[in-house]
Amino acid sequence: MVNPASPPVAGLLERKDRELAAILEISRVLTASFDLEENLGAVMRVLSGGLEMQRGCVFLRDPSSAEVRIVAAHGLTREEALRGKYRIGEGIVGRVMESGKPMFIPNIGEEPKFLNKTGSRPDKNGISFICEPIRFKGEMLGVITIDRIYSASSGGVDDDIRVLQIVSSLIAQFVKLWESFRKVEEEKETLKRELRQRYSLPNIIGESEKFQGVLKTIMKVAGTDTTVLLLGESGTGKELIAHTTHYQSPRVKGPFVAVNCAALPENLLEVELFGQEKGAFTGADRRRTGRFEAADGGTLFLDEIGELPLQLQAKLLRVLEEKTFERVGSSKSIKADVRIIAATNRNLEDEVRKGAFRADLYWRLNVVSIVLPPLRERQKDIALLVDYYLEKFNRAYGKDVRVSAEALRYMIRYSWPGNIRELANTIERLVIMAEKDTTLETADLPYNFGAEEPGVQRHVPYEADSSLGAEVKSLERQRIVKALKENDFVQQKTAFALGITPRKLAYRIKKYGIDLAAIK
Repeated sequence: MVNPASPPVAGLLERKDRELAAILEISRVLTASFDLEENLGAVMRVLSGGLEMQRGCVFLRDPSSAEVRIVAAHGLTREEALRGKYRIGEGIVGRVMESGKPMFIPNIGEEPKFLNKTGSRPDKNGISFICEPIRFKGEMLGVITIDRIYSASSGGVDDDIRVLQIVSSLIAQFVKLWESFRKVEEEKETLKRELRQRYSLPNIIGESEKFQGVLKTIMKVAGTDTTVLLLGESGTGKELIAHTTHYQSPRVKGPFVAVNCAALPENLLEVELFGQEKGAFTGADRRRTGRFEAADGGTLFLDEIGELPLQLQAKLLRVLEEKTFERVGSSKSIKADVRIIAATNRNLEDEVRKGAFRADLYWRLNVVSIVLPPLRERQKDIALLVDYYLEKFNRAYGKDVRVSAEALRYMIRYSWPGNIRELANTIERLVIMAEKDTTLETADLPYNFGAEEPGVQRHVPYEADSSLGAEVKSLERQRIVKALKENDFVQQKTAFALGITPRKLAYRIKKYGIDLAAIK
């Protein structure tokens, strides 16, 4: 004997299975990518099969117009979907956005508040309509709607509302993730534009003939994939030139990855460059991506290439020639589409003769070499650089410090053994130590600039002794000389101005070898 309750129970189980399958599929499509319209369109197609809906739409709030509009639909033409816009409080969709409460219309043909703006329902009679809010932590993001024609065998409205509540929650989480992703992508593109502008050739300071020659070479090689070798003393701006070459190249959308070959011991440098597999050595508890892999599609800047150990030089040569490498602890080859820019302050030809650098690697790197001139050979550029760094550090420290013509003359005459790095650090130090609005004179300059008058004992440059104690002593000596001049070399007045006793002032004058007769 057949149980009359069996068919309804079987039908109910079948519907529950379809609902569960639909929810699982919706979870999958929402995590497939960050394509908003494609993913939400896929959700509506799944609901079409799972809930037997005739039409369905996802409306999201448009921040620019304070309206909700259709971003994904099923059962509507493109023209109909474009007409689907509602103000908050307008029609059923607008009222649900305003109240945050779901609505069920048994027959839209009998509901005057149903506006049918899309024009997708020429015959509205007999169509039921469910509108469910899409909400995330109290924030109304939009609504999801479906059209249904109910029958005795097609399930009830309570089941559909329950499923739509789950789906709307999944959509809300996806929309918030998409908004975060879009914000990060916009910030990334903004940063890339700013970097491209920052590292554009017009923004690089230098009018001297030698430096203009460097810029002309960059213009020629930036649009190619050729390997570039940057040569020059420490502090001449090799990393700046490497950045500029990348951001003016077709690889600008790819990453710029830098590694200092002198900063790590050989075993760690190999992992840094090529990565590691889990279990490659004791402590390798996870797979690690190397710099070559991270720079795929972009530029890898190998700074201090002259410090690279010979064993790694052989591996680097293979990567340059074959465009493949293996992670430490793996035999699987990985392809890397990477442009190499290398830099060194060593004479690599001398290193090759000494046997400290492979000749084949040198010639492989030395496709295009760019020699960056030291600052002492760019005297025409020093005034421009001083102005640039004064503006930068005045803005950073809220000051208005200037440099007198005489002090600038000393700066131009100075040899700058630390090059641009030393110039930048010197200007920053001077701005920090100066009063808020002042003009720097020769007495304010470090003593290695030759700013003292003849007869004053000379002191070694900062580069020779860059310790904090040496800098403090140098600054103290400068302050004493300046105070003496400002107080007509009356030691009692000078000591009072400095906040020390005359006895301590006399001791410091002797300690620092200040010749009072020579500086008067």
